[in-house]
Parts: sequence; structure tokens; C-alpha cells
Amino acid sequence: MKKRTADRVDLVSEGGFARFLSIAHSLGNQGLISLSVGEPDFKTPWHICEAALEAMRKGHTGYTPTNGYPELRQAVAQYLKDRYGISYDPEKEIVITVGSSQAMDLAFRAIINPGDEVIMPDPYYLCYPSCISLAHGVPVTVPTTAEDSFKLRAGQLEAGITPKTKVILIGFPSNPTGTEMSRDDLAEIASVAEKHDLLVISDEIYNRLTYGIEHTCFSSLPGMKERTIVLDGFSKSYAMTGWRLGFAAGPADIIAAMVKIHQHTMLSPSSVAQMAAIDALRHGEPDIEKMVAEYDARRKVLIAGLNRIGLTCHEPQGAFYAFPSIKITGLTSEEFVEKVLLEEKILVLPGSLFGKQGEGFVRICYAYSLDSIKEALARLERFVQRHCK
Repeated sequence: MKKRTADRVDLVSEGGFARFLSIAHSLGNQGLISLSVGEPDFKTPWHICEAALEAMRKGHTGYTPTNGYPELRQAVAQYLKDRYGISYDPEKEIVITVGSSQAMDLAFRAIINPGDEVIMPDPYYLCYPSCISLAHGVPVTVPTTAEDSFKLRAGQLEAGITPKTKVILIGFPSNPTGTEMSRDDLAEIASVAEKHDLLVISDEIYNRLTYGIEHTCFSSLPGMKERTIVLDGFSKSYAMTGWRLGFAAGPADIIAAMVKIHQHTMLSPSSVAQMAAIDALRHGEPDIEKMVAEYDARRKVLIAGLNRIGLTCHEPQGAFYAFPSIKITGLTSEEFVEKVLLEEKILVLPGSLFGKQGEGFVRICYAYSLDSIKEALARLERFVQRHCK
């Protein structure tokens, strides 16, 4: 029988997480502490849910404009203006999508020709390479290090650029490392983009979850608005992962191309979710502040605990992830994850899922209760004492 699936599907990563989920399932949920899934443990604020209910009562249950309700695009434009000082035309420079993941897919398909290279830091969000490959692009990685808090440096970036490079892909705050870049750090990356006439896709889904540092929207840097596609959404900031709503803001010609693809693949985002998102942007600021304060408290406990027991970890300044080194144990990332799951019933993710530079590290999510984090640290300490070389 002839091969029935497309060759490009073979380029898509299997994810590598299924095996650990299977082990966790075989152990049963009793006593299991999962610090693996990057999802807020808070419920969507009720006023946002009520806005959705009211939208349904009023009959907002049909198709919407392909690029999203005008009211939502206007609210997004106002949000970006108020927070980052960037002016976007809500009619031509913003598109509402089914999560920021779809915004990324649309962006790559709108700008990538076969063979174009997309350069990005390693470690990276595990879906990046597959999204690039599905758009017939070529992912190219630039190593970053724990010693430099996994920051992307201009010199490293420029060393990886070739005549085929078309796009710089960045995601700060970072999943998996929690790294945030300062405005000065990003300005150096902007200089490289300008020098080599490259487009930039900036995944800023965690932009509201920062600690002790102000987030800089990449398109707010001088000369970057016309070459940057900003990706954002409502999942992390407003605890709306299941609502599946995001947006992209960028140059009018690129947004128009994304809308064209969007029309033929998704038609439009959820009408009800869009009405909820309008309420989130207008009234959700106090909810963000409460969640960030709670994440920060957990972050401090987790990072202090990890460093105390010998799993050294740089201070993450964004998102809700820690990325500690497990090299003290002599185990690979996958060996560590499997053994700590079997021996202590803690589920974390191997750093190797996130690129070659992730080997020797694990990703721990602190979007879980403080009690769970404290218990996990106690179990990890026992584990490290048994396996420390």
C-alpha cells in the first residue's frame, strides 16, 4: 500500500510526553503531584463568564467577521496603545484568532516560502519547529545557556543567519525557561533584524506574567513595528485557556494575508469567546494583578527550594516556569523525569523536549497550589539525596 500521509507530517515532533503520561496513568492519581501542564490553575474570572452568558442570551451565537468583531479589534488596539504605546489600525493591522497558536500558524503560512529559514533561541517552545516545518520552512536554532539566564544575544543570533534566513522567532517571557528580556536586550536583537532586513515573530502570550521587570513589546522598539508580527491571547493572562482566543498585530499586508488564509481554514473565531474577551480587556486588570501576585509568591518558594536542594536554577522573571539543572544527579532529562515519577510520584517535563540546550534540565510549572509546590520540593529533596553523584 502506498504511503497515505503527507511527508511533511513526518517532520512533526511526537511531543515525547505521551510516555510519561502513560506511566502516570498506570500509577493512578492518588498522591500524584503534576507540575507539568502550563495552564493557570485559576478559573476564568466570573465577570468574563457572565459576559459570555449575556452574549448568548442576546443571540451572539453565529459567525463573526473573519478577522473578528470590530469591537474586540478596537479593544485590542486600545490595549496595545495604553500598555505599550503602539498604535495599530484595528481594521487592517489586527486579526482575532483561535488562540495564539493559530495566530502563529497563520503567520508562518503567510510569510514562509519553501526553504526559508526561521531562526530562534534554544531552548524553545516545543511546538515551534513543527509549526515552521508544516509551513515548509526550516527551523534553525541558536544555543542559549543557563549561565546567561537563557537570554538570546545578538552575536549568537547573527552567527546563525544565512542568506536563506527570513524570520527571527522569539518568545519572551519564555516557555520553558521563564526568561524575560530587558528593553536593552531586545534592542540588540532589533538591530540584527534591521541590519539583515528580517521579519520578526514575537510570541508574547506571557507578557502580563512578569516579576520585577517591565515587559517590552518588541514592536514598540524603534523601526520594529513595520517588520514585527506580535502574537498574544487571553489564555494565560485571564485564565481562559479553554476559550481558545488570541490575536496577531502586525503590518497590514501580512495581516491581510493571514486573514485570507484564516477565511479558508477557520472562517471565524468563536462569537461567544470574543464577547467574553471584550469584557476581559475592559475589566480584567484587577484579576491579572491578583494572579500575578500569587504566581510570584509560588515562584519565590519554588526557586529558593530548588537551589537549596541542589537543583540550581536561574531566577525566572516571567511566565510560570522554572528550568532547574538536574546535572547533579548524573541522569539525563528523560531518566530524571521517569525516575522521579516512579519513585516520588512527581510529574515534570524533560528539558530535552525543548531543544538540545534543554538536556540536563527539567521544566517545572508553578501554576499549582503552594501546598503542592512545597510537597513536591520535599519529595524532590529525598530524590536528589538518593541520586546525587
